[in-house]
Amino acid sequence: MVSYSVPTAQQVLLPETLLKKEKSDASAEAKATEAKIQSRKARITKRRELVRRAASYRREYQSSERELIELKRQAKANGSYYVPAQAKLLLVVRIRGINNIAPKPRKVLQLFRLLQINNAVFVRANKATLEMLQLVLPYVTFGEPNLKTIRELVYKRGYGKINKQRIALHDNALIEQSLGKYNISSMEDLIHEIATVGPNFKEANTFLWPFKLSNPTGGWRTRKFSGHFIEGGDEGNRERFINNLVQSMN
Repeated sequence: MVSYSVPTAQQVLLPETLLKKEKSDASAEAKATEAKIQSRKARITKRRELVRRAASYRREYQSSERELIELKRQAKANGSYYVPAQAKLLLVVRIRGINNIAPKPRKVLQLFRLLQINNAVFVRANKATLEMLQLVLPYVTFGEPNLKTIRELVYKRGYGKINKQRIALHDNALIEQSLGKYNISSMEDLIHEIATVGPNFKEANTFLWPFKLSNPTGGWRTRKFSGHFIEGGDEGNRERFINNLVQSMN
């Protein structure tokens, strides 16, 4: 009588296709694990670099502030006054709507990207922009923003122009994607480039979408459209007092 027995697992040969699949899966898993490790190392290195840069910017800001204080003290000790250099950066805020605007001021507002009331943009202060601001003086107010104002605007109201779309700047990767070739990889890099009017100011400023501010707390002055800021109105150059206005609108 013939006896039959079930073969053991060791006696059964696996199909060649299954062996290849197991080998391929193991190789892909090893590669994915290695890629994850390398990606984590790169993120840690990048984060440390950004922290180092932010610390260097902070030291630079503090050094320039101490230098300004020292120059004022020396001037006072010598019985004179310290006159700071002309500001290199201006913040322009549109305070008037679209009614009854002549063609030339309308075009200048378009060039400044001030298309809506309460829009704000950073502008490099030079002869050309100052002459353009004179053409739209009844429609805007402007001044010299400090570092605190710049930082709060970028962090709270900052949007970037990415693929012609208005995208909130919630991740440094978005900034690096658009401005990485200019060595601007984080919010602090962007703020530093704007605040110092660096060599890539044009690209950084163009990347930033115009800020959309609210009406100021407590409203505008009663003579909003009736004169210059120093005459009781709201238009024109208000120098450092632009920071107070933006604080109430941000």
